[in-house]
Amino acid sequence: MPLESSAPGEWRPSSYSGGNGNCVEVAVIAAGNGVAVRDTKDRTIPAAVIPARAWSAFLTHLKG
Repeated sequence: MPLESSAPGEWRPSSYSGGNGNCVEVAVIAAGNGVAVRDTKDRTIPAAVIPARAWSAFLTHLKG
């Protein structure tokens, strides 16, 4: 899904960022179709768009 066709909502930093700017930011894609993830330090790099199912599986894996 091209990011341009479904602009992400509000960007929010990772809860593990520590406030030093060395983190990633996440935004929900319109209609809950997934998330966009970007590097806080270099916003010129295009965001990675991750489908909702893959993001859910990733979070489930992290929670163990």
